[in-house]
Amino acid sequence: MTDQQPHPLSPQDCLVAVMIAVSASDENIRTAELVKIEVAVNNLPIFADYDVDRMNMAAQTVFDLFAVEDGLDALFGLIRDNLPEHLYETAYALACDVAAADGTLQETELRLLEEIRYELNIDRLHAAAIERGARARHIAG
Repeated sequence: MTDQQPHPLSPQDCLVAVMIAVSASDENIRTAELVKIEVAVNNLPIFADYDVDRMNMAAQTVFDLFAVEDGLDALFGLIRDNLPEHLYETAYALACDVAAADGTLQETELRLLEEIRYELNIDRLHAAAIERGARARHIAG
């Protein structure tokens, strides 16, 4: 990756980055999580005009930041700078869906979700409703 990005992160790049970050948080990106990200990008209206080729750039940004000290803080800075506030709850909902996709929530995923709630200032009641919805959508049997 070069020092200069050809384009700043789009709002959709930020949403992809949040989903990748949750998936990578336990250092084990699971197929179910990747499928969840792909389905979101292919089906949700927010991604209608998104160039899916940018997903690799967004993912590489996350991986590069996770490799350095304070990288998570830098990631949240990028997200706050480039994601409109009205999409913060969308980002949290997508993060919860990715975390729940494989049927288990790892401690690292729970900690990152907590950090996302804090960094994006998600209202506690709204967060609880979003989390409940994710659990309901991903419950087995």
